[in-house]
Amino acid sequence: MSSHIVLEEPTLKPGEDSEKSTRRAFLVAAGAAGLCYTAAMAYPIYRYLASPEEMASSVSAVKEVSLKDAQKLPPGSVLMFKFGTSPAMLIHHADGTWASLSAVCTHLGCTVQYEPQADRIHCACHGGVYNAYTGANVSGPPPKPLKKFNVVVGQNSVEVSRA
Repeated sequence: MSSHIVLEEPTLKPGEDSEKSTRRAFLVAAGAAGLCYTAAMAYPIYRYLASPEEMASSVSAVKEVSLKDAQKLPPGSVLMFKFGTSPAMLIHHADGTWASLSAVCTHLGCTVQYEPQADRIHCACHGGVYNAYTGANVSGPPPKPLKKFNVVVGQNSVEVSRA
């Protein structure tokens, strides 16, 4: 006795082929949406990580600033200005000397202020104090001194350049 196995060709039901293509189209669309979502999430992370390098290059691009009529600044006063992308200050001390320093606290990046009555630079954020002549950190949490710039007083302007 021999038994024969007969394999039948599976028959497709009507609409089964279109069901497979619909499923395939859904998976393609879901994959494309996932890629778009991943790109949308990755771009801000990339910008965050790339920005320190870009900021460093833009800061180093500015070598000198000319402050028109700044030589008329009265003794014991300060002129705030932008040195590249960062705030800076030009101080005309009561003794007639000039100093120019970064106005960004080295602790957490707050903008510092010159206090002429105390002849010091103070950061109101956390109480940091800097020397108004040298930018040295005197007290408080700042770990480093302020950046100091070179000052050349001319007839019509004051030239401030990187030290």
